[in-house]
Amino acid sequence: MTATSTAQPPPRPTRSGLVLETEGVTKSFGGVHALRGVDFALAEGEIHALVGENGAGKSTLIKVLTGVYRPNSGTVRFAGDEVDFQRPSDAQDAGISTIYQEVNLVPLLSVARNIFLGREPRNRARLIDVRAMNRMAGALLGSLGIDIDVAADLGRLGLGVQQMVALARAMSVDSRVVIMDEPTSSLESREVATLFGVARTLRDRGVGLVFVSHRLDELWELCDRVTILRDGQHVHTGELAGIDRVTLVSHMLGRDPGEIVEAGTTEFGETHLRARDPVLAVTGVDVRNRLRGVTLAVRPGEVLGLGGLLGSGRSETVKAVYGALPMRAGTVEVSGSAIRTNSVRHALRSGIALLSEDRKAEGIIPDLSVRDNIALAVMPRFSRAGIISESRMDELVETFIRRLRIKASSPAQKVRELSGGNQQKVLIARWLCTEPKVFLLDEPTRGIDVGAKSEVQALIDELAEQGLAVVLISSEMDELVEGADRIAVLHNGSIQQELSGDEMTSAALLAALAGGPARPDPAVEEAGDV
Repeated sequence: MTATSTAQPPPRPTRSGLVLETEGVTKSFGGVHALRGVDFALAEGEIHALVGENGAGKSTLIKVLTGVYRPNSGTVRFAGDEVDFQRPSDAQDAGISTIYQEVNLVPLLSVARNIFLGREPRNRARLIDVRAMNRMAGALLGSLGIDIDVAADLGRLGLGVQQMVALARAMSVDSRVVIMDEPTSSLESREVATLFGVARTLRDRGVGLVFVSHRLDELWELCDRVTILRDGQHVHTGELAGIDRVTLVSHMLGRDPGEIVEAGTTEFGETHLRARDPVLAVTGVDVRNRLRGVTLAVRPGEVLGLGGLLGSGRSETVKAVYGALPMRAGTVEVSGSAIRTNSVRHALRSGIALLSEDRKAEGIIPDLSVRDNIALAVMPRFSRAGIISESRMDELVETFIRRLRIKASSPAQKVRELSGGNQQKVLIARWLCTEPKVFLLDEPTRGIDVGAKSEVQALIDELAEQGLAVVLISSEMDELVEGADRIAVLHNGSIQQELSGDEMTSAALLAALAGGPARPDPAVEEAGDV
């Protein structure tokens, strides 16, 4: 018996209390149904969780609600009236603001310009009043507990800060609905607390919020009700207080709760066999204003975790190793041979692959197919005199689609039509095609649902067992503690501490992140994300 056989949605809120709803919404792409007759109802003054595996239809439903997609059939109502949003600006004008997982702002413009883009205050000469705009932006960010230079270019700031700027932009509009698609994926714990405080304030003002997160603990902390999608269909709606974690996951996966309990957690994180000599040796890496004397080594079959708060230098370290961030000093060796620094091409040829944390800006090419996105890095290998062997490339792509369980209608499907988790798998497949010796993974499970997350974690474990050297960056302490053989902790651009063996506990890591000694503290032993 599957979980859906007993799932009964509770009575819907009365229509007078609904601010946004769908009835029987269907959306398909090339004959593949992303949504099948989905019903959804958001009430005024509630925070409503929307959950499901990658590919379940969450992102598609959000895009239907916000005018990015038009449904093939079904009805969308806003404030009681049937609507047919032709474009995202129609939804925004009606009072729907959206904060996406991948920040959709303009990196070359200032923080203030991004907040008020298209609504800039103007002076008597109808020119943008920069002083007034900066003052308003500073006051808004200050109310969110964010202290940054509003005149700075947004692209110079970290993803976590950019996400908070996106929240501030949504706050600057008098919205009746705010949709948050994985808003905490790039935030540290202090920023998450700020975000939740703002969300509760909006709820108390009567705003309806849709909250999408793969961090299940966040749902019970913040949300009032939950709607669960699976394979494009609605399977459950109910009060979060009336459902436990196992039941929620069973609805998401379509498996009996007993199977979920029996399966337990993944076996991710077993200690791997390691050779004595490192395959990657990094010495004295210095990047202007970012890294200072970073030194680390990774052996074949080993997973080295990089821990640190936002801005500590984790992403900068792997980008410097990969040649994507200019180094002022330092050396990088692969299998005992020094490689040319500041050269991505040479790093890739030497056996280093990097999975960036920002898959939208630095990863996928949205208008290319799944096939082309996977094969992109190895096309020269299949080329002879400028002619590509299509059959060999197709065989390789099909192999990785099966191996990583990528959900796509076919290899020809546009990668932008896939869920975030499947896009991440496409990128992992791309770099595995290059047969790397060292795999640098920057937040590989960010924004991935619980099922896909376990698959990616198991894949990392499998790659290490096969002798690959892995550097793993994660903002989740449990993922580092369970998945790494050692953890190097960075502060202010340098490695301050390393944990291994019995030292690798959540409490010890939390203390190291805070700059204290690595000793267990029962009071924080159960701490979660960093």
